[in-house]
Amino acid sequence: MSDYYNAFEMSPVPTPGPDAVPPEPFRGIYGMPAFVTIPTTDMAASVDFWTRGLGFIELFSIPGTLVHLRRWAFQDVLLVSSESVPEEAPSMSVTFACVLSQIDSVVDACRAVRPNSVDGPRDTPWTTRDVHVITPENARIVFTAAKPFDPASQEARDLAAIGITPPGVGEGDNEEHA
Repeated sequence: MSDYYNAFEMSPVPTPGPDAVPPEPFRGIYGMPAFVTIPTTDMAASVDFWTRGLGFIELFSIPGTLVHLRRWAFQDVLLVSSESVPEEAPSMSVTFACVLSQIDSVVDACRAVRPNSVDGPRDTPWTTRDVHVITPENARIVFTAAKPFDPASQEARDLAAIGITPPGVGEGDNEEHA
């Protein structure tokens, strides 16, 4: 028996598939369960890259100090003014969900704003397609999109081997946890 259960209703991420439609940027104010703070020495260039390249919106700003960016609910980034930024991107990254239909447009938009900022896309063993982006602040950002789930695939067998099965398959579905 697994302690995991289907809780997708909590997430703004749509069900994976070729026709998945991304949610609109979320403009509500909420207590943020997690967020990323990124220092920048050039706020205007950073905001331009994050909005035009990565598709974030400017939720609000404190001039000269901070810009709060957001895409979907729970995808919050705070750009903060700083005297310096790292010389190189760290090995650590932050990942944002998107849908498959957005992958190519993110790649194209980032390359249009900053030509050498993108690596990928690449498919992963855990059924996603990922794009790695280095922002003007040298932050390492990953955009990840779930690929359609094929229950007959090797990826599905690998996930099942560690106890992760799709909703409605086997024991441990949402029934006992709801």
